[in-house]
Amino acid sequence: MVNPGYRHFPGEDWVDPTPPPASLPHVDEVGASGAPLKSASYFIGSLCKEYNEDFMLCKNEDRNPEHCLKEGRKVTRCAIDALQKIQSQCLDEFRAHWTCLDNKNQEFGRCRDLEKPYNECLFKAFGWKKDIPFAPTDKPLIHERTPLD
Repeated sequence: MVNPGYRHFPGEDWVDPTPPPASLPHVDEVGASGAPLKSASYFIGSLCKEYNEDFMLCKNEDRNPEHCLKEGRKVTRCAIDALQKIQSQCLDEFRAHWTCLDNKNQEFGRCRDLEKPYNECLFKAFGWKKDIPFAPTDKPLIHERTPLD
């Protein structure tokens, strides 16, 4: 696999010294940095839960990285699909939220004002819900609370 040269090495192509076996189908990289992934993380977690669980069960069966390549590729495809859907309907809200996270040390709490319209857009466009693991069931979820004045 040949990739364009990095800015530190202009004009040089990078060749992966350990490419995957030719028998495995190609899967694109997710192609997102930390802030967009964090912004979409709860939705990716909900949408890709079954694939993630299959992958983790596979990893528990055998720690050999080659053993779970198929399951890992399904997780990657699901994450790519989720990000494409988010961008297709809620690009402006998504970009505003992840830019805020990027500028504010990846802290959700400092970006709640932009998280609300982002969540509402996804809820309306896709009917998705935001599952927060281990959240108390007797209280409103943190992204649904009204900030204290």
